[in-house]
Amino acid sequence: MLSLDASIMDGDGRCGAVAALVDILHPVSVARKVMENSPHVLLVGEGAQQFAVQQGFERQHLLTPQAEAAWREWLKTEKYQPQINAERRGLPGDSSNHDTIGMLALDAKGNLAGACTTSGMAWKLHGRVGDSPIIGAGLHVDNDVGAATASGVGEEMIRNAASFLVVELMRQGRTPAQACREAIDRVVRKRPEASKTLQVCFLAMNKQGEAGAYALHRGFVYAVCDAQRQDDLRDSPSIYTSTQT
Repeated sequence: MLSLDASIMDGDGRCGAVAALVDILHPVSVARKVMENSPHVLLVGEGAQQFAVQQGFERQHLLTPQAEAAWREWLKTEKYQPQINAERRGLPGDSSNHDTIGMLALDAKGNLAGACTTSGMAWKLHGRVGDSPIIGAGLHVDNDVGAATASGVGEEMIRNAASFLVVELMRQGRTPAQACREAIDRVVRKRPEASKTLQVCFLAMNKQGEAGAYALHRGFVYAVCDAQRQDDLRDSPSIYTSTQT
């Protein structure tokens, strides 16, 4: 079973999210409907699916034969192990552990917005929810300051209220890169041994449109695009210089 999570938020605090959503292709679009067409912030599981269908989304089988083959291969050992930068690997065998997309935007009027969507950890326990649909963990946006999103092992972002932390550090005067670095430092201080074997990455943008990122390990790449369509693909700095690809 493939379950998806997503969240969306604007700079005025309007937000919506879905978690453990099954058989719906675009969870972030459903999250937007939660924000716009419901009094709630987060819908989960069967309720999220029911809401999506009511909003006009079609149910469809999302598990590909390739992913199912990888899952059956994993069943032979049933050993779960987070892998650094596993989203850059292929299925099956050395299969992807996580595949998160986070996006931050600033419009011409100075309004910020963000979205985060994911399929979560591969081979996760049924019912597991990561940081992506949790406002303040996987995503946080504040028009007064800036916005932040996260990728990697979601449990670490939840433990540290990480995206909220990055935004609040920018409020205190840090640049986006400095704020992301301090949040990474906190992860390392709290879980020094675990941080050596898992990936956590933060991406931030301030009110002035300056972007920055920081990661535990090398290999996190992010893109910056401006109104003139000038695209820039950047490698994030990291605490640890070794990388697994």
